[in-house]
Amino acid sequence: MPGDSIMPKLAVVVAFGLLMAFISPASSAQSSGSDVKSAIEKVLRQQAEAWNRHDLEGFMSGYWNSADLTFFSTGTTTSGWQQTLDRYRKSYQSEGHEMGKLEFADLRVEELGPDAAFVRGLYHMTMSGGKTSHGFFTLIFRKFPEGWKIVHDHTSSAP
Repeated sequence: MPGDSIMPKLAVVVAFGLLMAFISPASSAQSSGSDVKSAIEKVLRQQAEAWNRHDLEGFMSGYWNSADLTFFSTGTTTSGWQQTLDRYRKSYQSEGHEMGKLEFADLRVEELGPDAAFVRGLYHMTMSGGKTSHGFFTLIFRKFPEGWKIVHDHTSSAP
């Protein structure tokens, strides 16, 4: 009968619609998470490239240019973008210091919301004489109209 063939087709359409309703949020969240991870990894890759060119201003472009930026390292707190840049200059570009080659590894990006992420990783620095330093970092990123920026950096050196 002509009417009998509509019900099974309607059931398939409804079942497919319900399935898509359950799958779509998960796949879009997964897509969003990978987009965030890619964008943040790009910021960190650009920072390492700038550092390795000895371009501190380029390196600092990954940070939020605000007096509210915080940087914790070696038992001290630095507040503000300019103060953080000055700290880097003193530690890596002043007399008797060098920047070396910077590498990031073991990056773990965790999306905290649509405009915030938490990042953990390792850094490794190699100086011209073969001396190395390494350690851990945790970063808080926020998404601004101009892109993802570090708003808090806590870096610690391994012994």
